[in-house]
Amino acid sequence: MENNCFSQKISIFHGRIPPEEGYIVGYGAMINFYKLAVPLPETLSIISIKNRKYQVQGWNVYTPSYQPENTLYKQLVFALKYEGINLLFFKFLFNKLGKKEVIKLLNIEPSGQYSRKIWFLFEWLTGETLPIPDMTFKNFSPLVDDKIQFAISGQRSSRHRIINNLPGTPDFCPLIYKTEKLEKYIASKIQLQNKTYLNSIHKDIMQRASSFLLLKDSRASFKIEGENPGTNRALRWGKAIGEAGKNPLSKAELIRLQGIIIENKRFTKLGFRTEGGFVGDHDRITGEPIPEHISARWQDLDKLMDGLIQTAKFLASQEFDPLLTAALIAFGFVFIHPFSDGNGRIHRYLIHHILAKSGFTQQGVIFPVSASILDKIDEYRIILENYSHPVLELIKWKSTPDHNVRILNETIDYYRYFDATKQAEFLFDCVVDTINRIIPEEVDYILKFDEFKRFIDDQFEMPDKLVASLVRFLRQNNGILSKRARTKEFSRLRDAEVAEIEEVFKEVFKS
Repeated sequence: MENNCFSQKISIFHGRIPPEEGYIVGYGAMINFYKLAVPLPETLSIISIKNRKYQVQGWNVYTPSYQPENTLYKQLVFALKYEGINLLFFKFLFNKLGKKEVIKLLNIEPSGQYSRKIWFLFEWLTGETLPIPDMTFKNFSPLVDDKIQFAISGQRSSRHRIINNLPGTPDFCPLIYKTEKLEKYIASKIQLQNKTYLNSIHKDIMQRASSFLLLKDSRASFKIEGENPGTNRALRWGKAIGEAGKNPLSKAELIRLQGIIIENKRFTKLGFRTEGGFVGDHDRITGEPIPEHISARWQDLDKLMDGLIQTAKFLASQEFDPLLTAALIAFGFVFIHPFSDGNGRIHRYLIHHILAKSGFTQQGVIFPVSASILDKIDEYRIILENYSHPVLELIKWKSTPDHNVRILNETIDYYRYFDATKQAEFLFDCVVDTINRIIPEEVDYILKFDEFKRFIDDQFEMPDKLVASLVRFLRQNNGILSKRARTKEFSRLRDAEVAEIEEVFKEVFKS
C-alpha cells in the first residue's frame, strides 16, 4: 500500500485540461489509481509545479506544501480535508478494498479524526460493524465540513466520536457543495423576500393571480415534456399542484399523482416499473435504444424510493434550507425515474410539495417554478445531463427484444449518492426568477386588465366574457382589432370607438 503511485504528473486527465501542469491528488488520483467506476468530481485537485494556489472552473490548484504522502491513507486525509465527503467514492472504495484492508487502513492512525471519519463511513454505508472497540476518548468531530458542503446540525455517534451531520440516510444521501452563488442566495433570505412581496399585494388580486399561475405552471410542466394538454387535463393537474404539501409523501401518493397525469391508461401501466427504463430515442432503422439517461434498475426501486421518502421526511425535521431539500429530493426522483411515464411532472410537483410543506410558499398561493424552468429549457436539459451523462458511461446494458434496456451491473449507488450542486444552483435561479419576474408579471397583467376593463365598463357596459375576448384579440394582434373580430364579435362598435379602444389598450398595456 505504501508504494502505490497515486499522485501523477498530468497535462491532461480523463479528457480534462488543467490550468497548468501539476500532480493529481485527492479523489481524482484515487479514482484513477483504483479504476473505480464512479464519475470524477466536478472539481479536481492538483499540486502546482509553479508553487501557486488558486481556484478556476473545475480545478483547485495547491502549492507543493499541500502534497500528501504517496499512500492511500494520506490521499484520503487530503480529500476529506480539502474536497469534502464523496459518498459514492467511499462506497466503491470499500467494496474494492474489503473489510481486512479497511481495518489495516484505520490502524495507521487509530484515534485520528480522519480515521474515525473513514470508520464511521464504512459502517454507515455498508451496514457492517467492524471488529473495533468503541472510541472512549477524543472530542467529537463533525463528519461533513460545513465550510465545504451543506450539512445538518447532526447527531453524535459515541462509538466513533463523530457528529453525523450528513443531510440524508444510508439509502439516499446526495450532497451539495457550498458555492458562492448558493451562499449569496441563502444569505439574501429569498423566503422572506417572497413573503414580503406577496403580502404587499391585495388579497383579491393575489387570489385571482393564483388561479392563472396554477394553470400556467400546469401547462408549462406538460410543455417541458413536449405535450400540449387540453384545458381540462391542465386544470386537473393544476388542482393537484395546488394541493401540494397536504398529503404525506409516500409511494402510494406518488402512484396516485401518476394516475392524475396519465389520462389514457390503455397504453401505460401505472405504478412503479417492472422493467428497464431510459430517456432518449430509438434508431430509426433498427429500433435499438439510444439512451441519454438510463433509469435505475426496476429491482432497486423499492429500496431507492423508500430511501428518498425517508430522507425527505428526515430533512423536514432538520434546520436545512427547503430549497436545498427540494433540489435533493426532486432531482433524485427524476434521476431514479421510477415510472414508465409521468416522472418529469411529478419531479416538478415534488418541488411544490417540499416548498409548501416547509412554509416557503404561502398556503393557497401557487409558486409557478415550472414556468421559469420552461423559459430556461436548454439550461434545464444541461443540468439533467450534468448528472446523466457521466453515469451513463458507467452503466453496462444491452438492448431487449422489445427495444428497451436491461442493466447488467449494480447501479443503485449512482442514484443514492450524487453531487446535486448544479441542480441546486439551477433551482435557486428558477425560484428567484419566479419571485422577481413571473409572479410580478401576472399581477401586473391583472392590474392592467382591471384598468382597461373599467374603461370598457364606463364607456360600453360590455359583458365580462366579451371584455375578456376583446383583450385576447387585441393582445394577439399587437393592440389592433382584426377585421374578422370587427365584423363578427364586435360588429356593433363604430370605427371611432374601435380606434379609441385600441388607443386606450396600447396606453394601458404599453409596458
